[in-house]
Amino acid sequence: QVQLVESGGGLVQAGGSLRLSCTASGRIFSINAITWYRQAPGKAREVVASIGNVGSPVYADSVKGRFTISRDNAKNTVYLQMNSLKPEDTAVYYCNRGAGILWTWGQGTQVTVSS
Repeated sequence: QVQLVESGGGLVQAGGSLRLSCTASGRIFSINAITWYRQAPGKAREVVASIGNVGSPVYADSVKGRFTISRDNAKNTVYLQMNSLKPEDTAVYYCNRGAGILWTWGQGTQVTVSS
Protein backbone atom coordinates (compact mmCIF):
# COMPACT_ATOMS: atom_id res chain seq x y z
CA GLN A 1 0.00 0.00 0.00
CA VAL A 2 1.36 3.40 -0.96
CA GLN A 3 1.36 5.98 1.79
CA LEU A 4 1.38 9.55 0.58
CA VAL A 5 2.75 12.39 2.69
CA GLU A 6 2.29 15.99 1.61
CA SER A 7 4.16 18.85 3.28
CA GLY A 8 5.31 22.41 2.78
CA GLY A 9 2.07 24.30 3.07
CA GLY A 10 1.56 27.40 5.16
CA LEU A 11 0.28 30.95 5.33
CA VAL A 12 1.71 33.37 2.80
CA GLN A 13 0.81 36.78 1.48
CA ALA A 14 -0.42 37.25 -2.07
CA GLY A 15 2.54 37.31 -4.43
CA GLY A 16 4.56 35.00 -2.23
CA SER A 17 5.91 31.51 -2.86
CA LEU A 18 5.76 28.06 -1.35
CA ARG A 19 7.23 24.71 -2.31
CA LEU A 20 5.16 21.63 -1.59
CA SER A 21 6.57 18.13 -1.35
CA CYS A 22 4.87 14.79 -1.91
CA THR A 23 6.69 11.73 -0.67
CA ALA A 24 5.73 8.08 -0.74
CA SER A 25 7.30 4.73 -0.14
CA GLY A 26 7.98 2.12 -2.77
CA ARG A 27 9.12 1.90 -6.35
CA ILE A 28 5.52 2.01 -7.53
CA PHE A 29 5.57 5.74 -6.82
CA SER A 30 8.52 6.44 -9.09
CA ILE A 31 7.07 4.57 -12.08
CA ASN A 32 3.73 6.37 -11.99
CA ALA A 33 2.61 9.75 -13.21
CA ILE A 34 1.89 11.89 -10.16
CA THR A 35 -0.70 14.64 -9.92
CA TRP A 36 -1.13 17.49 -7.48
CA TYR A 37 -4.77 18.18 -6.63
CA ARG A 38 -6.33 20.84 -4.45
CA GLN A 39 -9.63 21.31 -2.70
CA ALA A 40 -10.89 24.67 -1.55
CA PRO A 41 -13.65 24.95 1.07
CA GLY A 42 -17.02 24.13 -0.44
CA LYS A 43 -15.52 23.16 -3.78
CA ALA A 44 -14.72 19.91 -5.54
CA ARG A 45 -11.18 18.59 -5.69
CA GLU A 46 -9.43 19.75 -8.85
CA VAL A 47 -6.27 18.87 -10.75
CA VAL A 48 -3.46 21.38 -10.43
CA ALA A 49 -0.50 19.78 -12.24
CA SER A 50 0.72 16.37 -13.38
CA ILE A 51 4.10 14.91 -14.18
CA GLY A 52 5.09 11.60 -15.71
CA ASN A 53 8.48 10.11 -16.42
CA VAL A 54 8.27 11.05 -20.08
CA GLY A 55 6.82 14.07 -21.82
CA SER A 56 6.14 17.49 -20.46
CA PRO A 57 4.24 18.32 -17.27
CA VAL A 58 0.64 19.43 -17.60
CA TYR A 59 -0.89 22.35 -15.71
CA ALA A 60 -4.34 23.68 -15.03
CA ASP A 61 -4.93 26.95 -16.85
CA SER A 62 -5.33 28.74 -13.53
CA VAL A 63 -1.73 27.99 -12.48
CA LYS A 64 0.16 28.03 -15.78
CA GLY A 65 3.21 30.25 -15.62
CA ARG A 66 3.09 30.40 -11.82
CA PHE A 67 3.46 26.79 -10.65
CA THR A 68 6.15 24.27 -11.57
CA ILE A 69 5.92 20.54 -10.90
CA SER A 70 9.05 18.41 -10.74
CA ARG A 71 10.11 15.03 -9.43
CA ASP A 72 13.14 13.34 -7.91
CA ASN A 73 12.64 9.60 -8.29
CA ALA A 74 15.74 8.84 -6.25
CA LYS A 75 13.97 10.46 -3.31
CA ASN A 76 10.47 9.24 -4.25
CA THR A 77 9.40 12.86 -4.11
CA VAL A 78 7.37 15.17 -6.32
CA TYR A 79 7.51 18.90 -5.78
CA LEU A 80 5.18 21.77 -6.57
CA GLN A 81 6.87 25.16 -6.67
CA MET A 82 4.19 27.81 -6.35
CA ASN A 83 5.06 31.41 -7.18
CA SER A 84 2.96 34.56 -7.46
CA LEU A 85 0.37 33.02 -5.18
CA LYS A 86 -3.15 34.41 -5.20
CA PRO A 87 -5.91 34.23 -2.56
CA GLU A 88 -7.81 31.89 -4.89
CA ASP A 89 -4.97 29.36 -4.54
CA THR A 90 -6.05 28.83 -0.93
CA ALA A 91 -6.88 25.14 -0.55
CA VAL A 92 -5.72 21.85 0.85
CA TYR A 93 -3.22 20.35 -1.60
CA TYR A 94 -2.95 16.62 -2.16
CA CYS A 95 -0.92 14.35 -4.40
CA ASN A 96 -1.90 11.04 -5.94
CA ARG A 97 -1.54 8.98 -9.08
CA GLY A 98 -2.14 10.72 -12.35
CA ALA A 99 -4.14 7.82 -13.84
CA GLY A 100 -5.73 4.53 -12.91
CA ILE A 101 -7.08 3.57 -9.52
CA LEU A 102 -6.07 6.24 -7.03
CA TRP A 103 -4.11 5.39 -3.93
CA THR A 104 -5.43 6.19 -0.47
CA TRP A 105 -5.33 9.95 0.00
CA GLY A 106 -2.82 11.49 2.34
CA GLN A 107 -3.69 14.17 4.86
CA GLY A 108 -2.87 16.96 2.45
CA THR A 109 -1.14 20.22 3.23
CA GLN A 110 -2.98 23.49 3.80
CA VAL A 111 -2.04 26.51 1.71
CA THR A 112 -3.54 29.82 2.76
CA VAL A 113 -2.87 32.96 0.74
CA SER A 114 -3.84 36.25 2.35
CA SER A 115 -4.70 39.32 0.31
